[in-house]
Amino acid sequence: MIALIARRAAGLALTLALVSLLVFVVMDVLPGDPAAIMLGTSARPDTLAALRQELGLDQPATVRYLAWIGGVLTGSFGTSITYGVPVAGLVAERLVVTLPLAVLSIVIAMVLALPLGILAGARRDEPLDYGAMAFAQTAMTLPNFWIGLILILVFSTWLGWFPAGGFPGWGVGVVAAFKALLLPAFALALPQAGILTRVARTAIVELSGDDFVRAARAKGLSQRVILWRHMVPNALVPIVTILGLQFTFLIAGAVLVENVFSLPGLGRLAFQAVAQRDLVVLQSVILLFAAFVIIVNFLVDLCYLLLDPRLRDAR
Repeated sequence: MIALIARRAAGLALTLALVSLLVFVVMDVLPGDPAAIMLGTSARPDTLAALRQELGLDQPATVRYLAWIGGVLTGSFGTSITYGVPVAGLVAERLVVTLPLAVLSIVIAMVLALPLGILAGARRDEPLDYGAMAFAQTAMTLPNFWIGLILILVFSTWLGWFPAGGFPGWGVGVVAAFKALLLPAFALALPQAGILTRVARTAIVELSGDDFVRAARAKGLSQRVILWRHMVPNALVPIVTILGLQFTFLIAGAVLVENVFSLPGLGRLAFQAVAQRDLVVLQSVILLFAAFVIIVNFLVDLCYLLLDPRLRDAR
């Protein structure tokens, strides 16, 4: 088990290194001179050359990549072209919004979807099953930003229960911060809940005809015991797979929702970096998103080994 985890960790490190190289190459070939962006188009050539030298842009690509990746390993992502402050500080400020938002969204999706999907699979072709599939199909087709706008209209404009946007910060209190994140979390969670409902239902339906389920019924076990003690644990592998994919999507795919609710998260920071052509910030944010995806996939892979011991021998 330890050797298997070590091999997975080595693969994780290699993947991160390759992704960092790919991100740097893609950002390096994009048109636009960061020095010209900072000084404007009317800047003198000697001034541009001096700034390029100060930023290290006159160095070969290999030297710039090694300097950048060395800074990343030490927690220094460079200096933002637009804001003139360390990128690490900008990312840290946004991360305390995006990570709680993603965690809250996945919790909401699980609370909505897992019981509904499991019960729908256990009561196939019954009214509960039809209702669950109608909810899943509807939730999957609704775009996040549209859900966010409807939530703002109903719960902020009409009822006044929640703020329409912005984030007061965790310093003002957990309750106020939680209220600011609740509507965008629901906007992100509903489509994911639809997907998760279908996956949970399908997993239960596929297990209902397996030999161990028939054997449990032959022993006289109740349907409730069979469902929650035997079928649900065996259905966790596909569910965990989808949860891992959804969590990475919620972190990297929250750009529209963060802009709808004016949340100062990583998604909005990436959107602003694209608009302002701040390649230093964009490069760091993309690398961070990629690292999240790779690390979550690594953790999901470890969950497989814990949930199904047969995979340890197979690998």
